[in-house]
Amino acid sequence: MSDPLRTHTTLDTLVWLSEEAFQGDPTHSLLANLHDMTEREWTSLPPGAGRCVADILEHVGWCKWMYEDYAFGPASLRGDQPPLVPAEGMRSRPHPELMDWLVEGHRRWMASVCRLANDAELEQQRLTNWGAWMPTRDIIRIMIAHDLYHTGEINHLRALLNGTDRWQYEAE
Repeated sequence: MSDPLRTHTTLDTLVWLSEEAFQGDPTHSLLANLHDMTEREWTSLPPGAGRCVADILEHVGWCKWMYEDYAFGPASLRGDQPPLVPAEGMRSRPHPELMDWLVEGHRRWMASVCRLANDAELEQQRLTNWGAWMPTRDIIRIMIAHDLYHTGEINHLRALLNGTDRWQYEAE
């Protein structure tokens, strides 16, 4: 049986899955679904929608910054104050600024995860931004699922905006 204080197989897998969900997978990652986005798609809402793509990305970035600060840092960020909320009461930052902020949030998150020494640290209890304590493994799993969930949400919003909300094998 392997010694969890020396192994990092699970940690390496979680790091890989985190990167794939955010930017690695050329088809299904969050960033892959943004590469050809038009400015109209960035801020438009299909009928009945309450959040545009920019608003969703603002939320994804907010979570990356908050989860990193609470699980690995001083838990000093406040979710209703800058830098976590856009200036001047905007719902989301301008496109280039939002992308930079999102990518920086992911970089910080991944740097903290990659600093874990071994698989044993995945069981360490860490603070969440809602005040609960959870094993590090579960917090990382939540963040992977979060990127994938919102990638699908963005993809669906774009399909609704562009009138392509059907399976590829279905006739138009």
